[in-house]
Amino acid sequence: MFQNRDRAVRGATSAPSVAARPRILVVDPDDDTRSLYREWFRICGCDVVEATDGREALAEALGRPPALVVTEMRLPFIDGYALCDILRRDHVTKGVPILVVTSEARASELARAKTAGATVVLVKPATPEQILAEMQRLLVDGTVGLDLVAEVQQEAAAAPPAPRRRRLSKSLVRVATTTPPLAPPRAICPICDRILTYRHSHLGGVSEREREQWDWYACSGACGGMFEYRHRTRRLRQLIDDDDLG
Repeated sequence: MFQNRDRAVRGATSAPSVAARPRILVVDPDDDTRSLYREWFRICGCDVVEATDGREALAEALGRPPALVVTEMRLPFIDGYALCDILRRDHVTKGVPILVVTSEARASELARAKTAGATVVLVKPATPEQILAEMQRLLVDGTVGLDLVAEVQQEAAAAPPAPRRRRLSKSLVRVATTTPPLAPPRAICPICDRILTYRHSHLGGVSEREREQWDWYACSGACGGMFEYRHRTRRLRQLIDDDDLG
């Protein structure tokens, strides 16, 4: 879908000059995540440079400051918190906006990201609309075609991503809703035994034939945890790591 959109855009509009194209640094250890971001941002008229860990990201950012940094917080070698802190302390990069898109859902860690210097923090699975809207807002040089960004957002919302050679991460194809087809079950916090509060659900999967539903819950007790219930496996896990808690 996005490849077809890219060809159509190139045929219908004149490409901006290389000097005018915003340069976005994408930092994420997951290959599929970086590939998806690269497609979205390039369609919107941006140049993209990638890094798989915080050490690579620092070398790229300090060597040639980007117009925007999009990063996960869980990074090898130098984590996202240290990356944000260093970028904010260096005079070359202190004014570069940082968009954090992270799998870390704990409120304390999201606040820590802001304290470290993140401009905006989104929790995965963030929708294409959210990410592109924040990119549009944070890029202030006026080189991105805002009408084109809106078109890409609408198309991303209307249809699932086209099949890819590499299997997509489930988190990349989810759609958020508070009215899921399957009723969220009553769930108990495995840490403090309180009844969990339902927040929202995510629908998606790796294909139309393998649809799935994940329900997100929050605990109002002392643990303050966030949890995810997967209907296919009927298991509850805490949104901190990949260990199953149910």
